[in-house]
Amino acid sequence: MTGRGSNFFERDVGGMLKLHSVMMNQRRNSPAAQRFAERRRREDDAPRLHDQVPNLVSLRLEIEDRSGVTGTKHNRCVVVDRAPALFLVPCADPRCADGEHDLTHSVMRALRARETSFRGEDGCMGSIGPSSCSRVLSFDAFAEYRS
Repeated sequence: MTGRGSNFFERDVGGMLKLHSVMMNQRRNSPAAQRFAERRRREDDAPRLHDQVPNLVSLRLEIEDRSGVTGTKHNRCVVVDRAPALFLVPCADPRCADGEHDLTHSVMRALRARETSFRGEDGCMGSIGPSSCSRVLSFDAFAEYRS
């Protein structure tokens, strides 16, 4: 094994040199990476949207995440055939610890009622240092169903 900075080389069983990076392990174990992995695990374990709302054809969410007067907007088109029946949106502030918006209850309630348009809002429950995160996520949703 030879080293250079935070990288090192190692020969595998076949004699090939492999580069290992300590930085990759640090990123993989960072709090943000762990939150992402946990959210992904919850999405994988969730029931599928097409099983929960079989007549749903399409779903689009227009999401605005804001803090005070500033905010960001984006659209999320849901792939109904593969999507989990779980609507988690991470807090947009990278400094926020344990912040996410769980829209699942309000979205699923509206979809089960076959609403074609609905809206909702969720305050972040995370924290930035010793203070509560002040970000608020609002969304407008548009759904289409089979007859």
